[in-house]
Amino acid sequence: MYNSKENVIKNYELAKEAYAAFGIDTDSILKEMDKVSISLHCWQGDDVTGFEAGVDGLTGGGIMATGNYPGKARNGDELRQDMDFALSLIPGCHRVNLHAIYAETDGLHVERDQISVEHFRRWIDWAKSKGIGLDFNPTFFSHPMADSGFTLSSRDERVRKFWIRHAQKCREIANSIGEELGTPCVNNLWIPDGSKDLPANRMEHRKILKDSLDEIYETRYSKSNILDSIESKLFGIGSESYVVGSHEFYMGYAMKNDVMLCLDAGHFHPTEGIADKISSILTFSDELLLHLSRGVRWDSDHVVILNDDLLATAHEIKRCDAFDRVHIALDFFDASINRIEAWVTGTRAALKAILIAMLEPTQRLLAEEKNGKLGNRLALMEEFKALPYAAVWDKYCLDKGVPVGIEWIDKVNEYESNILSKRK
Repeated sequence: MYNSKENVIKNYELAKEAYAAFGIDTDSILKEMDKVSISLHCWQGDDVTGFEAGVDGLTGGGIMATGNYPGKARNGDELRQDMDFALSLIPGCHRVNLHAIYAETDGLHVERDQISVEHFRRWIDWAKSKGIGLDFNPTFFSHPMADSGFTLSSRDERVRKFWIRHAQKCREIANSIGEELGTPCVNNLWIPDGSKDLPANRMEHRKILKDSLDEIYETRYSKSNILDSIESKLFGIGSESYVVGSHEFYMGYAMKNDVMLCLDAGHFHPTEGIADKISSILTFSDELLLHLSRGVRWDSDHVVILNDDLLATAHEIKRCDAFDRVHIALDFFDASINRIEAWVTGTRAALKAILIAMLEPTQRLLAEEKNGKLGNRLALMEEFKALPYAAVWDKYCLDKGVPVGIEWIDKVNEYESNILSKRK
């Protein structure tokens, strides 16, 4: 087989020589990859429905998954089982990202402004058993209190206060998770607030949102337990003309209030990439959260693939020497294909992009740039694309004991036959 252990090692040795010619030590790069931890989003496994008891159907929109592929997780045990399997096919040690709607309340309806860390006890115990970290997100959608299209920026004080309490509870939970697991829990805030058509007053809701955020972040927690972040969006379903939490709004708030900014790759104009924003933000902020996604014509959260946008993002992090300052999470949800296949495809693509960036002979590019040899810089960038990263990737998978090449696809198909197909 082309991906037998012998062939993988032989191809790696050849690749090692090719990179060494440019001063790149592939053995050292593989050790650096051990430090990379991507946060896998639990909501890919159940189409963003969550486990809330006493909630019937989707209300208060702002988010949705399309498709009805059979075998989705119906409860926490199944979702963790699926994530266990997905993680077994992905090289490295990674994290899991939870939304508040994945609380497990044993059939009792617990309102979102009353949830506590004990409703995530099974998630915490599972993470402990695997030696991984958890991240967290308040859930401001799919709820009657979000029916108006406004949550933290609502003019209705009753609605606004409800969501403030929810966000405060989520920070308490995230702080406890980080403290218990011994690794900071990234607590990311995104709201769907906005208007389908043109608003007459854009300022009012943004002032209300600012006041809400001030209340939410009034309590200070140790950054060794929780890292707060806020996530912008250009437009969404039902908010095509106006989103309260725009990039400019959150960037201003983050810089002024020492809160981490989150850039979601699918939350900007279809022709706008996030790569160019990374160096600008890191000039003024210690850390940055990235949500890797793939917009197709609009913010449709397609599965991440190894495309130009993803590669540009990874290269920019490398060229900023910022892998220790950038937190990387996934945020896509596709219910039209095998959900585990989506997780593994997206995560492996993200890791490939990071490996390619780490293997880049960046110092050679910087030297040509410094000497004014911009033609050389461009030519080298193109030539570096042909370097044999795939052989290094296969060696990385082999070293980490996960399937090399396409072997993992057969394992997913087997899991689907034995597990997923039996779910009704």
